[in-house]
Amino acid sequence: MNAEPDSTFRREGVTPDGLLHSGAEGEFSAEDVVLASGRDVNPKNLAWAERRMAEKGKAALDELLP
Repeated sequence: MNAEPDSTFRREGVTPDGLLHSGAEGEFSAEDVVLASGRDVNPKNLAWAERRMAEKGKAALDELLP
């Protein structure tokens, strides 16, 4: 974790490690999976995301994030 003070964060524009997160550690929706994949949110892509979530669970989102 970055021990730099918040003033350094604001001045340099660097996000402290403690604030970085993917969002996959909590609840996520089919819309989140669609957006992480770079696709448009529409019924076809939401259905794809729901199938992916049912098949892969949390990995459905983790695999799409850098």
